[in-house]
Amino acid sequence: MRRYLVVAHQTLGSAELLNALRDRLDRGPCSFHLVVPIITGGPGMSWVEGDARIEAAEHLEAARLALLAEGLAVTGEVGDGNPVLAVNDVLLREGQDAFDEIIVSTLPLGVSRWVHLDVPSRIRKATDTPVDHVVAVASHA
Repeated sequence: MRRYLVVAHQTLGSAELLNALRDRLDRGPCSFHLVVPIITGGPGMSWVEGDARIEAAEHLEAARLALLAEGLAVTGEVGDGNPVLAVNDVLLREGQDAFDEIIVSTLPLGVSRWVHLDVPSRIRKATDTPVDHVVAVASHA
C-alpha cells in the first residue's frame, strides 16, 4: 500500500488538495499522513504557541474527519512551525523511505508565505522522496 505525507495548513480543506488525494486513491490502495505545521505570527505578528498549536490541531481534526468521510485512510499530527522541519521530523521518526510521495499544499504565489519561503523546493532538496506541490485557489472554510 502506498503512503503519502501531506503538508498543509490553510489549504487543508481546499478542493485542489482533495482532488490530489482522490487522484492518489484512484491509483490504488493508499493511506495519507497529514502534518499540519503551526502558524506563527498573525495580526500584529504576535502569537502564543499554545494557541497556534490548538488552532493547528483543530484544522487537522476537521480535515481528518472530512477526508475519512470521503473514504480516505488518514492519520495526522501537528508539526513544527517551519514546514520543512515538520517534514524532517516525520521522516526522522518514520524513516526516509516511509512515504512514496510528499504532497505540499500551499496558497498561490503572492499570497502564500510558504511559496515565498520556497518550502516546496526546500523539501525536495532535503529528501529523495518525490514532492508534489499542490496550489489551492482559496484557503479552507
